[in-house]
Amino acid sequence: MAISITSSRIGRKPVAVPAGVELKLQDQTLSIKGPKGQTSVDLHPFVQVAIEKNEVKVQINPEAQGVTRARFKLYRSIVGTVRANIYNVIHGVSQGFERKLTLVGVGYRAQAKGKVLSLSLGYSHPTDFEVPAGITIETPSQTEIIIKGTCKRLVGLVASKIRKIRPPEPYKGKGVRYANEVIEIKETKKK
Repeated sequence: MAISITSSRIGRKPVAVPAGVELKLQDQTLSIKGPKGQTSVDLHPFVQVAIEKNEVKVQINPEAQGVTRARFKLYRSIVGTVRANIYNVIHGVSQGFERKLTLVGVGYRAQAKGKVLSLSLGYSHPTDFEVPAGITIETPSQTEIIIKGTCKRLVGLVASKIRKIRPPEPYKGKGVRYANEVIEIKETKKK
């Protein structure tokens, strides 16, 4: 039984490789090196990657074992996911990712000291957050935090962990929030 090999809409789009980024494909591992760093992506066995000129093309591997018509939708989605992961890694090593947080509240302050982010968020003691490897944190002002890195997942994870230390409360909106986050303020109880 022959199955026509097509990919999802996202999987069909080739990934453009900017100048200064080098790609190397060995077995099922794609190594990517750019001006901001170097990383590798492990490829799924159902995926075949081709590097042509300044593009990376991802498609279903026709020689993969177990590709059946019943499970074809799953394989198409795997191709789209692998393509998105490759795009994110290429973007990370060439331009990087960043996430901004703002502190809202009287006396709320943040200060970056090397690999430690010191936060004063209204608790009886200051909170220190250990910055993981691969992430840099800047504090241009006392109420702004900028998180930068090459891995999109890690930048988002660090931002969510810092936000979780003091999430915005719904009555006055005080706390740590993302830069463009809108907090719906609740009305207080009336006597």
